[in-house]
Amino acid sequence: MEATVTTANSEEKTWGGGNEPMGASYGKLMMWFFIVSDALTFSGFLAAYGFSRFKFIETWPLADEVFTHFPFMHGVSAPMYYVALMTFILIFSSVTMVLAVDAGHQMKKNKVVVYMFLTIIGGLIFVGSQAWEWKNFIKGEYGAIETKGGSLLQFVDKDGHRVALADFAATLPEEREQLTRNKGKWFMSEAALPSYSVAEVQAGFKAHPDLLIRTEVITKEKQKTILSREESELRLSQASYVVEGANLTRNEYGSKLFADFFFFITGFHGFHVFSGVIINIIIFFNVLVGTYEKRKSYEMVEKVGLYWHFVDLVWVFVFTVFYLV
Repeated sequence: MEATVTTANSEEKTWGGGNEPMGASYGKLMMWFFIVSDALTFSGFLAAYGFSRFKFIETWPLADEVFTHFPFMHGVSAPMYYVALMTFILIFSSVTMVLAVDAGHQMKKNKVVVYMFLTIIGGLIFVGSQAWEWKNFIKGEYGAIETKGGSLLQFVDKDGHRVALADFAATLPEEREQLTRNKGKWFMSEAALPSYSVAEVQAGFKAHPDLLIRTEVITKEKQKTILSREESELRLSQASYVVEGANLTRNEYGSKLFADFFFFITGFHGFHVFSGVIINIIIFFNVLVGTYEKRKSYEMVEKVGLYWHFVDLVWVFVFTVFYLV
């Protein structure tokens, strides 16, 4: 049953399609409802990340040491540069979306086409950049050792600079076999064999007396703790697994939760951006064929613009909480 409002002179439905609460059409109001609910979801994810980081603050990876890659600059440390560039591109795409909406209000089809095209290009660059960042994060760069107690050991030279396993690991005449479910206990298995065995890393470390071990524990100066040579040898004797890159179970950069949150939060946001690009492409072709010109309204561009601005705003919070703080 539909509720009605009766006055002395008229009787009308509270939501009959003609009246618009707060001056918003039904479509825009539903988009706002979706944005609010999705904002609460992202808030929960970021709050969980914040609580976890606070609990494991002493072993949480430093973003400046994790995100150091830049395309076509292999071997050059560029901490946070590419992430900053990604953020700029996404924010700039929000500007072009504003211009597209404004052109729609003025019924200028050609300008809407140009600005929406630029918005789509910006979104595609961002999604591609995020995929590239994932690839580097998963592959890793230096490698590390996980001890029997679950601690992570990284290798540095006498000056404190990171050293990759490939630079010192020995080559031993041993046969390694990948653990599969039919060979392991309780259906244990491993995705792939690491490039080096624990024995090869231990032998290489002994052959290079200038190497030291750095733990994942962060000092007050926001530097990871470097052990003496004697302490390094003692800790390395407790090694149980070679870690290369990051996945949902192991992480060469530090706390395993860091990798879990990275994949989940940035992946969830990336899915939103990719969805926004697909929707923008559909609206773009509708603009090309003159659908909204015939309707005398570009409100659909405005509605998809609301979604795009929301996605950009969420990334600002993700960038701040995950990369900067």
